[in-house]
Amino acid sequence: MYKNIVFALCGCLLAYGGFAQSPSIEGILKMVEQNNQELKALSEYVESKRLELQSGNNLPDPQLGAYYLPFGEHNRGDYTEFQISQSFEFPTVYSARGSLIDQKSAQLELDYQAKRQDILAEAKNHCLNLIYLNKRLDTEMLRVEQAKQVFDQVQELYEKEQVGILELNKAKVAWMQEQFTIQQIESDVKNTLLQLVNLNGGNELSFTQGEYSASLALAAKDAVWQEKQVQDPVMKQLNQQEAIAQQSLNLAKNKSFPNLTAGYNSQGVAGERFSGIYAGVTIPLWSNRNKVKAAQSQLDFQQSFSSSKTLQAYAFFEKQFNDYEIMLSKFQEYEATLTGLNSDKLLLQAYLLGELSFIEYYMELQFYRQAYDAMLGMQYQLYISQNQLLKHQL
Repeated sequence: MYKNIVFALCGCLLAYGGFAQSPSIEGILKMVEQNNQELKALSEYVESKRLELQSGNNLPDPQLGAYYLPFGEHNRGDYTEFQISQSFEFPTVYSARGSLIDQKSAQLELDYQAKRQDILAEAKNHCLNLIYLNKRLDTEMLRVEQAKQVFDQVQELYEKEQVGILELNKAKVAWMQEQFTIQQIESDVKNTLLQLVNLNGGNELSFTQGEYSASLALAAKDAVWQEKQVQDPVMKQLNQQEAIAQQSLNLAKNKSFPNLTAGYNSQGVAGERFSGIYAGVTIPLWSNRNKVKAAQSQLDFQQSFSSSKTLQAYAFFEKQFNDYEIMLSKFQEYEATLTGLNSDKLLLQAYLLGELSFIEYYMELQFYRQAYDAMLGMQYQLYISQNQLLKHQL
């Protein structure tokens, strides 16, 4: 007796512990961000490109040269010459190029952030789909019980020869259809979990949340747009591309200054040596020709391009936001109408009391169930649309 009680309590604690360990959507997204293989590979790629960019601002290698001229007619020994030199661009060029490298590194980071948000948004969509499927599964489980109850009653009436075989078959088919629906939903749950596991780097996870936790209400359209401009890496990339074009122009202007060379030179014959400082200047008369104009044209293009893309992005965002508000209003009307009706139970009671024939019961039931399923579908689509609108918050 006592052992059975202890085992039962342990089973309850284990069941509660397993439920408590089921992560939230935020927990799932943290795991995906940590384990996603594509993000790991992209992070390594970004680091390699960043180091490659930094290597482009190094000084040229120093040059070492020597002459030994033993041939020919000479009386004072063989002629030798030794020289070591270091070439470098004008000092301001390195500063300008360093700033350009920083801007390009920031662009790489934004590329990573944009991909990260795409992957997290996809993972969140799968989580929202699982919540929707869990809600449908709960609904269908109740419908299966009701369909089984109706079938049992019709079978009892059939055995009493109060109804015909056709009505019995219809009741059985209705019960079987509900069972098939459950099997399909369970299959969809497994497939969605597989996609979520794939995003999680192949690491197993569970997600049993059955209700949406976030509110469907959104801030004002202008407020969301301003937030999106500040936080969305895709929008920030446009500004970053302008910054890169501006810094490229600054670098082109600084390259108009001469390149410099400094070194040490020693030459002469035995007993007579000359040594001293070597200096040289390379004047960029031809190498930098038209490069400043090209950089200026690129900056002008980038500014116009950014302005155009921003207008397109706002038009798309405004359409999304307006569609969302229309769908939300429609959903709220559905919810206000259907919530609390208990149509399934009321129709079942009417049927069991003989107030409705099976055909009447089934037709009325399908009407309300289709309306309820449509409401669940609208709710799911609203959360998917909200995820797209607020992707910049991930």
